[in-house]
Formats: sequence, C-alpha cells, structure tokens
Amino acid sequence: METIGKRTVWEGKFIRALILTYKDHSGNLRNWEAVERVNCNGIVAIVPVTTKSELLLIRQFRPVVNNFVIEFPAGLNDKGESLVDAAKRELIEETGYTADEFIFLSDGPLSSGLSAEILSVFMAKDAVPAASEMKQQYPAEETENIEIIKTHLSELYDALEAFRKRGDYIDLKIYGLVEMAKDRLKVNG
Repeated sequence: METIGKRTVWEGKFIRALILTYKDHSGNLRNWEAVERVNCNGIVAIVPVTTKSELLLIRQFRPVVNNFVIEFPAGLNDKGESLVDAAKRELIEETGYTADEFIFLSDGPLSSGLSAEILSVFMAKDAVPAASEMKQQYPAEETENIEIIKTHLSELYDALEAFRKRGDYIDLKIYGLVEMAKDRLKVNG
C-alpha cells in the first residue's frame, strides 16, 4: 500500500484540501480526501507543570466545534523555528509562563484519517510566570481569547469533569499526555 499521487483541490491562507491517490492492499487505485497545513513546519503542544505540581491548561472558543475547548497550549511552527523554540514561544503567548526545561514527550498524527498534521509534545517542567520583557517579545495573538486554568495534578480529572458538565469540550489528548508527563516527573525528579 502506498500513496502515489496528491492533488490540491482548494487552498486557503492556512490549509489546503487534497485528493490523495493510493494503491490499496489489492493493488486497486483509490482516492482519499485530506487536508494539510500551508506554510507550517510542525505543530507543538506543551504540558506545563509548575514548581507546585500545578498543570496549566487553556480554555478557548474553537469555531470549528462552535464551543469552548479545554486543552494544552499549542500552536503552529510557522516561523521557521525549531520545534522546542516554537513550544517556548507558544507557552509564553498563550499562558504568560515560561520554563527552563522542555522535555520531549512524544509526536504523532492528530487525525490520521483527515489531516497530515504531526503534533510534537513537550513538557515544560517547573513553569513560572514569564518576565514582562518576554511577554512583550511574545504577545498573545489578537485572534485568540484564552482563559488560563491552573489545577493541581491530583485534582485534574475532577476539574476536567466540572468543565465537561458545564458544557465545554475536553481535548482528549490531555488524558494520555498528563500520564506521560507524570511518568517523566517520576523519572526526572
């Protein structure tokens, strides 16, 4: 099985729609509809953990699902940075926090039936409020209206359930990534 062709059917400012032609397990040619990012060198998400074992989450309105979503800070690497530099920038832009240590947790596809996106996830260990100079260098994006949620790791699942009951969506990646971060915190100290 392999993809043998890719045709752009529409392109916007941030994404393009594609028709992929692939050969299936029987040798038949088939088409698949997909999307990919334009002018993007990767996507990062950050699992910020403070010195007090608090987790920083964000709550923001996502027009695609017409609802608020509880998620980790994340963003596109559209500035030609390394992935870890993009993670550092996004953490400051979206939460006003920074960290000296960013630990790689994992990477992989977000929605492999739809998108070519590969997400790289880092834990920001011992996150602290960023200095005002850093916040000025990396201001929040004007299109984003983000609420910062701080909850102790031991209270995370109760906090998420309260937001879910209130009607917010919970990004499912949170559950597995928190467990990976907890595991790394045990190993690293």
